[in-house]
Amino acid sequence: MGDSYIIAIDFGTAYSGYAFNLTSREEEIAPHLKIWGEEVGLETPKTPTCILFDEHEEFISFGYEAKTDYVKMKDDEARKKFFFESFKMSLYGKKLNNNMTIKAANGKSMTALKVFIEALRFLKDDALKTISAKVKKKFLTSDFTWVLTVPAIWDPSAKQFMREAATEAGIVTKGNEDKLIIALEPEAASIWCKKLPADGFIAENQGGDKLDQSPGTQYIVVDCGGGTIDITVHEVQEGGALKELDKASGNDQGGQNVDRKFKEFLKEIFCDGVWDEYEKNHPSEVQKIMYDFTIFKRNDDDVEFSCPYNLGQLAQKKKAIEKFFEPVQGATWNDGSITILKQKLRSFFAESLQGITESLEEIFKKDLRIEYILLVGGYAGSQILRQHITDEFIDHCEVLCPFRPQEAILKGAVEFGRNPAVVASRKSAFTYGVGITERFDASKHRADKKYTNKEGDWCQDIFMKLTEIDEDVGWNEHREHILYPLEADQTALTFSFYHTERKSPQYVDEGEVEKISSFVVNSPDTTRGTKREIKLTIKFGFTEMTATATDIDSGSTETVELDFMTKS
Repeated sequence: MGDSYIIAIDFGTAYSGYAFNLTSREEEIAPHLKIWGEEVGLETPKTPTCILFDEHEEFISFGYEAKTDYVKMKDDEARKKFFFESFKMSLYGKKLNNNMTIKAANGKSMTALKVFIEALRFLKDDALKTISAKVKKKFLTSDFTWVLTVPAIWDPSAKQFMREAATEAGIVTKGNEDKLIIALEPEAASIWCKKLPADGFIAENQGGDKLDQSPGTQYIVVDCGGGTIDITVHEVQEGGALKELDKASGNDQGGQNVDRKFKEFLKEIFCDGVWDEYEKNHPSEVQKIMYDFTIFKRNDDDVEFSCPYNLGQLAQKKKAIEKFFEPVQGATWNDGSITILKQKLRSFFAESLQGITESLEEIFKKDLRIEYILLVGGYAGSQILRQHITDEFIDHCEVLCPFRPQEAILKGAVEFGRNPAVVASRKSAFTYGVGITERFDASKHRADKKYTNKEGDWCQDIFMKLTEIDEDVGWNEHREHILYPLEADQTALTFSFYHTERKSPQYVDEGEVEKISSFVVNSPDTTRGTKREIKLTIKFGFTEMTATATDIDSGSTETVELDFMTKS
């Protein structure tokens, strides 16, 4: 059953990985995860999202291997190479185009699309190699349905950017795009957590609870990633499908915000330019310190680590090392070791936790009956985060976190690939419309929109609403509209599509209305003049949208994936 061969790629800000399933849809078998890190003495379900290119922009390595290669390099060699990490955050909160560039650790820039393409190509090739070795059979990319996860709060242009990168990486080919499903990260996690028994969750301040499956149960999923905090609200429907109750929300206060605060504190300790010089001359050692901290921050405890030799040498040129610690609160020096006290560690979390709390409080102000908060994602592995959310919301609902929260998205993405209809409906993130022309009516139309031809007076640039912001849109839902040519001898019609966060714009050129796509459909048979019917079908409700226009008389048809990327 080839249609049930699934590979899901979770391309995270801090860590990435993949999971796969080679069994039929009817079989209830947990997906297989690739385990990473053997070469560095680790066993982890994901590998660091970092990638290394040589000075000619040729791919060298990805993940732990890239980090190790970079850390081992002599400083002058490292400065020539292009090393990228956390580069997924370059897509957050931006309107994207294919020419956008991102900066490597050496300050030089590369095209963002190329960096993403090569990262996805590596993950695709590694997945096929791993699976082929496991089952002793060679597989092709086309043997699988591929699922690629993205944050729900991303701009549509960022989701489209990922689809383009995946296509360029050879995950799917033109004309075969339906073999790639874009999954929203908190939705994937929600799907997996629904399947977990009571002992699948960390028991903190509560009994052995699991997620209630009865219809009407409402819960919040908080995907705590390295870069973004991604929040969705779901209700269980009859039959177990999920309905989105509130459109995705969140912020960029993920786990790397905590890492940034830690690094700022080290800079505060090693003042007088010491840290700046160290970071400039020994970037690979800084990498090691930051990686170690991602492990330390999972626990609510003092953090102790050895001061790297080169940092110590630079500091001693200025003054005795213990002197750096005297004016600083929350850290101590002890014979080559740096200790950061628990209270100071907690302070690194404060801004991030406040951002998460505020986002959740907004949801609790709405007329919903939330029974659970589900914490998932790698950052949810932090005891400080889990305890904070539990303390803040224990009076409202139960707070649940699965064991191995980092794996929930990957495993759920495989399930989503097997059954995309599990999310029965979503909230439309925008009001979508198509530009049309209708008979001019002086009582309701603007005079400057009047257009006259031999068929009469018309009003152009009308925004015909296809769906409204916050409207429920069913999975794979199709909506049809019949439109007509403006002129009897017209042999082609242009359709232009728009979106806005406003509920009901009247014209397509009003403020905050943005054009997202257009196409031309041919209508060669003009026999029926302006009575010819053009059927416009919009396919909504999946994580992306397509529009198809069909000239009924000739059968001529055009389809477009609604294009959210800017052209410059």
